[in-house]
Amino acid sequence: MDKSMLGDLDSLPEEDKIKMARMIDQLQVSDSLRMYNSLVEICFSDCVDTFRRKTLDKQEETCVRRCAEKFLKHSMRVGMRFAELNQGAATPD
Repeated sequence: MDKSMLGDLDSLPEEDKIKMARMIDQLQVSDSLRMYNSLVEICFSDCVDTFRRKTLDKQEETCVRRCAEKFLKHSMRVGMRFAELNQGAATPD
């Protein structure tokens, strides 16, 4: 967990800081799982047409790979942009 997230919580008792850190960790895990599930659902729906075999055919595999790459690049870009906006909001003018 990023300790800078707890910077504004210095006035809290140590026990509350630990509870907050745990809550933030749980939210991060939950968010990661939600992102992963969205990735699987979107790419599966877009790329898998039939269930002819146990494995993906070459076209489906290529589609899934591209879809996952796009999804992850987009998610990283959104995260970076959010961090930029958040950092700008925290800076006093």
